[in-house]
Amino acid sequence: MSTRANLAETSAPVERLFQRSLYLLIVTGFVTLSATGKLDLFSMLLVGGALAYRGYLLLKNEERQIPERWVSYLGLVYVAFYAFDFFLISNDFVAASVHLVLFGMVMKIFSVQRERDYVYLAALAFLEVLSAAILTVDTVFLAGFAFFSVVAVVTFIAMEMRRSARDSAAQGISRALSPSATPGRFSATISRTGLAIAAGTLVAASLLFFTLPRLSYGYLSKFAQQDALSTGFSDNIHLGAIGQVQQSSRVMMHVRIESERDGKLQFKLRGTTLTGFDGKRWRNPPHALEIAPMTYGGGRFAIVDRFSQQPPELLRVAASEHRRIVRYRVVMEPIGTNVLFLISTPRFLVGRFREVAVDADHVVQNIDRMRMTSEYEGISDIATPAADQLRSQAPLPSSMPGRYLELPELDARTAQLAHAIADRFPTPYDKAAAIERYLSTQFGYTLDLPAATPADPIAHFLFERRQGHCEYFASAMAVMLRELGIPSRMVTGFRGGEFNELTGSYIVRGRDAHAWVEAYLPGAGWTAFDPTPAGEPLEMTAWRRVSLYMDAAREFWREWVINYDFQQQRNLNATLIDSSRSGGRQMEAWFRQRYQRLLDMARQTHRTAQMEPQRMVRWLVIAAATAALLLNLRKLVRLWNRLLLTRNPGRQPQAVATIWYERMLRTVARRGWRRRPNQTPLEFAATIEDPALRSSVRTFTERYERARYGNSSEDAEELESAYRELAERK
Repeated sequence: MSTRANLAETSAPVERLFQRSLYLLIVTGFVTLSATGKLDLFSMLLVGGALAYRGYLLLKNEERQIPERWVSYLGLVYVAFYAFDFFLISNDFVAASVHLVLFGMVMKIFSVQRERDYVYLAALAFLEVLSAAILTVDTVFLAGFAFFSVVAVVTFIAMEMRRSARDSAAQGISRALSPSATPGRFSATISRTGLAIAAGTLVAASLLFFTLPRLSYGYLSKFAQQDALSTGFSDNIHLGAIGQVQQSSRVMMHVRIESERDGKLQFKLRGTTLTGFDGKRWRNPPHALEIAPMTYGGGRFAIVDRFSQQPPELLRVAASEHRRIVRYRVVMEPIGTNVLFLISTPRFLVGRFREVAVDADHVVQNIDRMRMTSEYEGISDIATPAADQLRSQAPLPSSMPGRYLELPELDARTAQLAHAIADRFPTPYDKAAAIERYLSTQFGYTLDLPAATPADPIAHFLFERRQGHCEYFASAMAVMLRELGIPSRMVTGFRGGEFNELTGSYIVRGRDAHAWVEAYLPGAGWTAFDPTPAGEPLEMTAWRRVSLYMDAAREFWREWVINYDFQQQRNLNATLIDSSRSGGRQMEAWFRQRYQRLLDMARQTHRTAQMEPQRMVRWLVIAAATAALLLNLRKLVRLWNRLLLTRNPGRQPQAVATIWYERMLRTVARRGWRRRPNQTPLEFAATIEDPALRSSVRTFTERYERARYGNSSEDAEELESAYRELAERK
């Protein structure tokens, strides 16, 4: 390009720095966007290839330009393609817009014709980072944004210097770099300056972030892509959906339980309840949803009231004096579901929601459209009734919905197996416990899914494959309970998690997704059973330890940046005020204590001076000598070093020569001959009028110069004798 050629002639280092920093800015934006994991493979390969080719051209100092007419035609074509992409390919506003930004960037890096095109490229790089901010909340964005900020500062500094150089060239003014400013040193200096400015900007922005009032309504979050993992917690789940979620190690949420320090608490996070089963799929019929807002005031929702809307026998269990209350905090990752995961049995929910609903199957949901499900607190009773409380032979209540007993056409062997296992037990609880025990001990656990869906997946699991994941165990138990006339439903959620002792939180991942069964027992109500065999505990390895540190950083980022809002700001300010007051009181008490000790020491010293004056004088002499020694310590160390050098002049002839020459000048000065600052050593020797002294000083000076500038060890060793001879001369 002609513009670039003219600028290259004016200031080549500035031009190279600008081109490379702008290219790095674009690459950083694209890498940050790609690291979200939401960019499709075709876009990554296409844009990555284009950027790699652009980098190759920069290294070769070559140019490849797309004709401006072609760019206009391609832009018009892509306008039509954008609508096609939005409605048929991506089917998502953010994804289609990201494709548009990437297309514009690729076109622009190969069609720069004017100065403003560089500004467009920088703006497109910023749009990439903005898209990454919408698509992810992970700490990978923090690293990408920090590096992007540094490169952006360097780029705009170089852009301004480039503009100044262009204006100077247009006015005929030469502003070349100084000879010492090599291109490498110039680029390093600008890079350090950019790093310092970016660091200062980030620090100032952090202070503003934590101090300015924060309002969070999730305006951009509505455009975020829905996560595929959310399909495992919907109202319509095919057998195998939970197994697919379990194959992921992605973090789904963090759970921090009050007073939990060792990570040994076993708990389940209850999510979705499914009642209808057609043999291959669980679902919730529309008529089973009885949404009811549960506002209680102050962001606190009384979930226990909704759970208590059951027959009287359940209320008797709920009124039991045996309680084990836990309070916990859940920080959700964006998995695209409005289900609130709570530890059974939930009593209260505390969160910044305007509306919370609990349906007829006790699924708690966030129905506040203005706020994402990000964080909330729960209060649950995890006490389990004793077996004697669960053993009741009372009939089912007449109000029990029939959907909990509905069965599709299944293999006759399933019903036969259920009766063979449970018929010898008298109560529904004992029958359910027998089926739970049979499945958990006679079958194996695996995440390998069948290659093809059998005609009857439950029969295939029970009589042929005899292994599967939690969905098959829970589905088989629910079906067999219904065969026995015991109402049942399947519950999906999470079982436990990995305890991070660094943060005191449980890390709940996709592999912790779980399904279990709830059976309705007369006199007790809905009771949980888990027929899935327990898995092996994870072994602590070096990589797992590193991953815990990384997760602690992500949790901090999530809590103090992504979810940081006005309420947290108020809590933080209150904590800081309380801490400052407490610290001030502690500091005041510390000063008072030290002041009292000083008074006690002064009184003791006064008594000692009156009772034992000789001892007091002795201590004063020791203190004065110690103080004099400390005050002159540097001078003494310097004298000692000089003494060591003069004792062995051959080791450092130049330093020894300087020491003896300074000593000679002081000796001659006492005799009336002082060296002026503008005199060389030989010129000074020539100014001495005493012939004998002049001869001695000249001889000493010649030895000094050979030792000082010639590094002569022999002359350095002779300087002491020459000085002695000169000093003794009268």
